[in-house]
Amino acid sequence: MTQYLEKTLRENMRRELQAAKLYEAAAAREKDSRRQGILLKLADVEYRHAQLWKKKLDELGAETATSPEVVEVPKATSLTQLLDEIERIELGNDTWYQSQRNVIDDPEYTAIYDQIDADEHAHADIAAHLAESSETGSPKRMLRRLWNAERWHKNQSGGWLGDAIYGVNDGLGALFGIIAGVAGYTNQDQTILVSGMFGALASTLSMGAGAWLATKSENELMEAELYAERQEIEGDPEHEMEELALIYELKGFASDDARRIATQIASDKEQFLTTMAQEELGIHETNRGNPWQSAIFGGLSTLVGAVIPLLPFFFMGGAPALILAAIISIVAHFIVGALKARMTVRSWWASGLEMTLVGVIVGGASYILGELGRMLIG
Repeated sequence: MTQYLEKTLRENMRRELQAAKLYEAAAAREKDSRRQGILLKLADVEYRHAQLWKKKLDELGAETATSPEVVEVPKATSLTQLLDEIERIELGNDTWYQSQRNVIDDPEYTAIYDQIDADEHAHADIAAHLAESSETGSPKRMLRRLWNAERWHKNQSGGWLGDAIYGVNDGLGALFGIIAGVAGYTNQDQTILVSGMFGALASTLSMGAGAWLATKSENELMEAELYAERQEIEGDPEHEMEELALIYELKGFASDDARRIATQIASDKEQFLTTMAQEELGIHETNRGNPWQSAIFGGLSTLVGAVIPLLPFFFMGGAPALILAAIISIVAHFIVGALKARMTVRSWWASGLEMTLVGVIVGGASYILGELGRMLIG
């Protein structure tokens, strides 16, 4: 175990030194003095991490006079390439340290892992933001970062509207498929109507329960993120304050101003937590959804969508009812698709046509499967 531990600690030290060298190399290529200062501060943190592992090696009595071999940075490497590599290494180190937690069960090592884990997550974010705000920041990385950072940014109106549109779409598609499939299997209008009614009921209950669970799970995940952030603030407030100051520097504040603002915010623990949740995690209080509201909107909208293709069978039967149900469903699919465009950047007609095509495919496939079922089962 001692041999494994020594080898692991040397690799830990090498990884931290490599990250520090990359930050220094990026700082040397950075023309903006403010951003250069941020990169050098991050390099210092990586050197402190390396010292933590050196101390543990010294406690084992291992030879540390010679530094572990560190990958040299090619001179031709651009700033953008360096920031890409830094982000990759920081995320890779996170996985590396997580794997060690399952093998090395020691409170002292766990404390080091916790400290480094918090630092590496923050550094990966900062490195990405630096790359995004540079002239050579890649659009691909910008989109990826925005996707991750904005995962909580959904206001309450967008939440219920999304539940409603998704519910109508689900009910409409499911019931049109059921009706088409049963109609393909049998020409008995009562069977089609009863199957559709119970299908609508099942879809309504299923969607309501699913929306309730999804919103509740999202709230619980948000609470877990906030709890972890609170623990970090209570465990090392100075580090979190430094992290907040760096975030404000990235926003364009001078170093002294960023530090002053961070210090002022940190004086109020609840405000500190709220600010860190917003700035680092992208969590806002308005992101908290209401599970019951989601269940009601999701369930009722599913019922509305499910009733639409079923309406003709209350007043007529046979092929005319099926044809009218298909026409109504196709039109409804287009309308729902057009409404969905409100939540996206797509045009209303493109979104409407897409949903119409999906509805036609579902209905046609279901009818064909029903016909096959009738031929095979009789």
